[in-house]
Amino acid sequence: MTDSKNQSQNKRTSGSTDGSSAGDGRQENRRNRGEKRGGRRDRRQERDSEWQERVVQIRRVSKTVKGGKKMSFRAIVVVGNEKGQVGVGVGKAGDVIGAVRKGVADGKKHLVRVPLTRNSSIPTLSNGRDGAASVLIRPAAPGTGVIAGGSIRTVLELAGIKNVLAKRLGSKTPLNNARAAMVALSELRTHKATAKERGISLEQIYS
Repeated sequence: MTDSKNQSQNKRTSGSTDGSSAGDGRQENRRNRGEKRGGRRDRRQERDSEWQERVVQIRRVSKTVKGGKKMSFRAIVVVGNEKGQVGVGVGKAGDVIGAVRKGVADGKKHLVRVPLTRNSSIPTLSNGRDGAASVLIRPAAPGTGVIAGGSIRTVLELAGIKNVLAKRLGSKTPLNNARAAMVALSELRTHKATAKERGISLEQIYS
């Protein structure tokens, strides 16, 4: 009888130790998962902190449906990191916050990479057109600043351009002007890239 009691007690103690070790392993796994999730969140926060958002225009718009008119808000948002990437987005929602959030998401989907010079300017002159809006962008000397107006200025500033001349030619619509500026920036090429496309040397372009 005593032997059977001792064996049962040994089994209980061994089972309790195995359970505690398994519990410790589960806790360590949970901690590791929490650290991984925390690292991912930190990276996302760092990426989001790089981007700046500016609302260009918020308008109340209506859509005619069967029962009458459906009112909503439209937000034009410019997103950029001031390091050569910029995008223009449009969002529509029943409230202003939702429209701005959708505009930011749309702007990040349509990013344009802008080649910047040492003086934070653009390499060459560029002309962009969207609808009835036409925008002319010209490089400027250091210390000139951003000479532009309306939504074009917002696009150039968030792209990281600090010395530039821009002129609006045509329509005054903020959305068309912002998109025309995006077209002009997307067509910019550095001298080195142009020489490579043409198959000539860099000296021949300057001569």
